Amino acid sequence: MAGRVNEIKEQIDRSLHDKSKPWTGPLAMLEQKIGVDRIYIFIGTVALIALWLVFGFAAQLVCNVVGFAYPAYISIKAIESSSKDDDTKWLTYWVVYATFSILEFFADTIVGWFPLYWLLKCIFMVWLMIPTNFNGSVLIYKKLIRPYFLKHSSKIDETVEQIKKSTAKLLEKEN
Repeated sequence: MAGRVNEIKEQIDRSLHDKSKPWTGPLAMLEQKIGVDRIYIFIGTVALIALWLVFGFAAQLVCNVVGFAYPAYISIKAIESSSKDDDTKWLTYWVVYATFSILEFFADTIVGWFPLYWLLKCIFMVWLMIPTNFNGSVLIYKKLIRPYFLKHSSKIDETVEQIKKSTAKLLEKEN
C-alpha cells in the first residue's frame, strides 16, 4: 500500500514539474515566493477545494469549474494538435461527462439531500480526466457506454432519422 502511495505521489510530482502543463509556471512562482515544495502547495489546494465543496458557498459552481474548465482548455489544445490520440481521449471524456450530466438531471432531488455530493462529484470528474491507465472516462466508456451504444445504435439511428423527417415535414408546412 505504501508503495502505491509513493508511486501516485511521484506521478503527481512529475506532472507538477512537467513544463508542458499550464499549472507548472504558477506553481513554480508560488514555490519560489513562499518556499514550500509544489507538491505540498498542490495537496493544500486540493484539501482547500475539498473543504469548500463540503462546507462552502457555490460548491456546485466550484465542482463544475473543475469538471469543465480544464477539460475544455485541454480539449482545445487537443483539437489544435496534430495527434489523434489526445482527440480521442478528450472526446471520450465529453461523452462520459454528457452521459453523467443527463443522469444527474434525473437524480437532482436526491443530490440536494446528500451533503458530500459536490465533493464526490468533483473527485469523480477528476478521475474521469486523470492521465493514467485507470482513467475513469475510458473505463466507463468501454464497460458501460460503448456496449449499450453498439447494442442499440441501429434503433437510435432509426429514431434520429424519423426525427429528421418529421422536422423536415414540419418546416415544409410552415413555409
